[in-house]
Amino acid sequence: MRRRSFLRAAVIGGGVAAFTGGLWTGAAVGGPVRRIAESPYGPLLPADDNGLKLPKGFTSRVVAHSSDKVKGTSYTWHDAPDGGACFVDGDGWIYVSNSEVEPGGGVGAIKFDSGGNVTDAYRILEDTRRNCSGGATPWNTWLSCEEVSYGYVFETDPWGVKEAVRRDAMGSFNHEAAACDPVRKVIYLTEDEPDGCFYRFRPKKWGDLGAGGLLEVLVAGDGTSGKASWVEVPEPTPSEGDTPTREQVSEAKHFDGGEGCYYAADRCWFTTTGDTRVWQFNVADDTFGLAYDGDGELGAVDNLTGSSFGDLYVAEDGDNLEICIITPDDVVAPMLRMTGQDSSSLTGPAFNPAGDRMYFSSQYGPSGEFSDGYTYEISGPFRH
Repeated sequence: MRRRSFLRAAVIGGGVAAFTGGLWTGAAVGGPVRRIAESPYGPLLPADDNGLKLPKGFTSRVVAHSSDKVKGTSYTWHDAPDGGACFVDGDGWIYVSNSEVEPGGGVGAIKFDSGGNVTDAYRILEDTRRNCSGGATPWNTWLSCEEVSYGYVFETDPWGVKEAVRRDAMGSFNHEAAACDPVRKVIYLTEDEPDGCFYRFRPKKWGDLGAGGLLEVLVAGDGTSGKASWVEVPEPTPSEGDTPTREQVSEAKHFDGGEGCYYAADRCWFTTTGDTRVWQFNVADDTFGLAYDGDGELGAVDNLTGSSFGDLYVAEDGDNLEICIITPDDVVAPMLRMTGQDSSSLTGPAFNPAGDRMYFSSQYGPSGEFSDGYTYEISGPFRH
């Protein structure tokens, strides 16, 4: 599957594509990307009216602001917008967005028609704790993850019709992101702790997380590449004060602050913000390595997504507030930069089904307050 047909599947968690280049095929054995070059989109231009520096041909608009009603709807956009994803909705699409606050948390959604006009906005999860990132499933649900000790994963309906359900079998820990592998029928999970782990959940029935399943943790040596294996977590849902999941398997490999997670083409990429790394896990043979290793254009790595062209887009939690592109031919460069919001964080990058619009949020806006988050749409000639 290529181009638009791939992205349409990828945004609902089912895409597989044949990517090429070092990032997609060789990172686990060839070493991490280090080459910094000009973006394939060209240099960033002076900031626009929204404070965004974009390449030529791209434009931005604000689609929502925390504490204000989404234009044309009765829904007040949530505080601290975080991880998000797009879902196909007829000729249009839905963008879902977590709220990383406690108490409150939850998930909001914005519905768009085929022309990108907002037609509705509403809540699909509420009264949870610090919903940070998550992941889309192939059966059109959004897994929203609580970034708190002994936090849980909630499966939500982007249309807001079905009631959200807590999926205990996916573990009780400081969840960050999730990525579905429809080939092996498993879900990969990151943990935002300085000694966090990388997990795999194997549902008993693919497409029905309510049937339960097996939570496993990655086991490997201390290096940044090599062969790995999986071991069952003895008690996936410890209570407050019990031994955390990350400490239950002595051989488990630990990562410094697991963040975003993205699957495509037999590979799962995830970021670790503590050491500014993008990891690549080859799910076909259980090998791992570095796709990117700090000290370059990209810093404070956080949420990430991919395009059908084979590019990764990594948002920064601080640093100089960029969303950077990592291309299949190993270019690392800024795709956009936010100005005038130095106390914020960029979150939730996701493409619409056609691949010509990208959504993301500035979590705390110009004031640095939870109630000042902005959600943006970038339109232009994205590679797809």
